[in-house]
Amino acid sequence: MTEDMEGVPYEPGSQWYDGEAGPLVRPYAMTGGRTKPGPTGVRFDLIALVTQDVGAPGADDDTALGPEHRALIDLCRTETQSVAELSADADLPVGVVRVLLGDLLELGCVTVSRPVPPAQLPDERILREVIEGLRAL
Repeated sequence: MTEDMEGVPYEPGSQWYDGEAGPLVRPYAMTGGRTKPGPTGVRFDLIALVTQDVGAPGADDDTALGPEHRALIDLCRTETQSVAELSADADLPVGVVRVLLGDLLELGCVTVSRPVPPAQLPDERILREVIEGLRAL
């Protein structure tokens, strides 16, 4: 093993390592060339909450999932996380995380709680009237 200019060790002749960036794996290699999650193309919002499904049949099978899938499951193991948090904590692009979450959702390894669309939220006027009514009590 030798070191690069910053003193980071690397294998000589290795084309898969960059001293500054670390190991290089293209996003399309992690997703198998896919850009949309699952056959249905489910869209995950950045604030959608992801929780590990403990009783899932494939959740503990190390051979069925890739290392990136396992990393996402491990991050969800301790607490519910948003898609944005998973992307940051796993150090993966959001697009890659969305595709991998689609795989995990299809396998039943995780559950995803989608945020309420703004059209279904209560009207602000109604909320103000409720607040004023509570203050009047």
